[in-house]
Amino acid sequence: RTCLGPRAMLKMLMNPIGGIIMTNDGNAILREITVQHPAAKSMIEISRTQDEEVGDGTTSVIILAGELLTAALPYLEQNIHPTVIISAYRQALEDIINVLKEKVSVPVDVNNPEQMTDVINSCIGTKFISKWGDLACRIALEAVKTVCIEEGGRK
Repeated sequence: RTCLGPRAMLKMLMNPIGGIIMTNDGNAILREITVQHPAAKSMIEISRTQDEEVGDGTTSVIILAGELLTAALPYLEQNIHPTVIISAYRQALEDIINVLKEKVSVPVDVNNPEQMTDVINSCIGTKFISKWGDLACRIALEAVKTVCIEEGGRK
């Protein structure tokens, strides 16, 4: 948790050959540790998959997965079968996706450069020094426009 958010702190790690690594990237930290427990191995795999598929959010996904496991523990202690817990989590996911679609999401006009820049900035704004953030957003938007295709009436 201390790797996440505006007050995130770097972690100093020593790799097997004695090199020092300083990072607050959850995936980088997890790559440097060796674990035996199957649940811990699953957490590392979750982080790796998040990094490969999205490129960000590895610390957040580990914290979320840990909280889901913590919330499930009392039910496991009551001998509720894991498949029942998983089914409940799937239903909760479906419910929250519906709430997000109906009450939280806002339409974005992909032909409106200002709206698109706002979307891009919300995604990459934390990864760049503010001095270069606007430039990075403009470059990203131009790159997307260059490779954009229309399929099934959608861009």
